Amino acid sequence: MWYFKLYKSTLVYINMDIVLATNNQGKIREFRKILNNSNINLILQSNYNVPDIEETGITFVENAIIKARHASKCTGLPAIADDSGLSVDCLNGQPGVYSARYSGEHATDQENISKLLHEISKYPEEARTARYWCVIVFMKHFNDPTPIICQNSWEGIITSNPRGSNGFGYDPCFYVPGLGKTASEISLEMKCKLDAHCQSMRQVIEIISEMYK
Repeated sequence: MWYFKLYKSTLVYINMDIVLATNNQGKIREFRKILNNSNINLILQSNYNVPDIEETGITFVENAIIKARHASKCTGLPAIADDSGLSVDCLNGQPGVYSARYSGEHATDQENISKLLHEISKYPEEARTARYWCVIVFMKHFNDPTPIICQNSWEGIITSNPRGSNGFGYDPCFYVPGLGKTASEISLEMKCKLDAHCQSMRQVIEIISEMYK
């Protein structure tokens, strides 16, 4: 929902409610951290009992659009959705769009990590280059023909053993050479400066703010 006030015959943008099309608690924490000082209010789709929708796309962009359109249609609000995953070079880009269900539907993070480490065990460390991809989509309404799409990546190497207790997903085995740590060994504040989710969300927020300022 948008709120405006009349000031010298000009509409001035004050606040904005946007539904966030995810139930992933790790992503929710990161996005709220980024938006802490913004005038954008993210409302969880669970507040509206929005049911999950099947992610039938074969790219991150397709799946993000599917989720954003679905959340907007169910709530009548503008929507933000992301689709993200890990792409490992020696595995020809896997797990990719299937990152959350790499070891099966409703798989846990630990199950997915275990499968990943098994698959890369035959490759030397120098061949285990990987990157997190994140696409975030903003739709003004469910029939929006020109959604905002922002995409970023975060480079790393897959470790042989999980390390750290922070983060989510594949973070415990995603080693960042420049930091000398895995994504699970750094603070949320540091991660929000570096990872693909946060980079894409910042870009989307900047564009939205410019559109409605």
